[in-house]
Amino acid sequence: MATALIQGELTESVIGAFYQVYNTLGYGLLEPLYSAALAIELRARGHQVDREIRSPVEYRGQRIGWQRLDLVVNHRLIVELKATEVLAPHARRQLLSYLTATGIEVGLLLHFGPKARLFRVVHSHPSQVSAPPP
Repeated sequence: MATALIQGELTESVIGAFYQVYNTLGYGLLEPLYSAALAIELRARGHQVDREIRSPVEYRGQRIGWQRLDLVVNHRLIVELKATEVLAPHARRQLLSYLTATGIEVGLLLHFGPKARLFRVVHSHPSQVSAPPP
């Protein structure tokens, strides 16, 4: 028996939109242009898309900083875009940081490079996080 992927249908739809945009625009544009095109394609597929979201990071109830998320789809999936020739080694860690800080379980790293590439990242969050004693 096969196990269903977390947010499987949503990630499949986003991946299809990614390839549609990549096949239409190709390689060589800047990241904000791919982001705008992907948002248009995702909305045409019936998804709710938020772009350039500022997300707070907290420690012990105090804000310690902010992160900027490229796209959040249906409030359930973080999409990080890169439009570089070579994908930096820290790109997946960056997406994991976003998942950790937001509580969202699934993210996609979409690379609009010379060859279209993607990575799916899943981060399970404990149901209760207990802070260490003061």
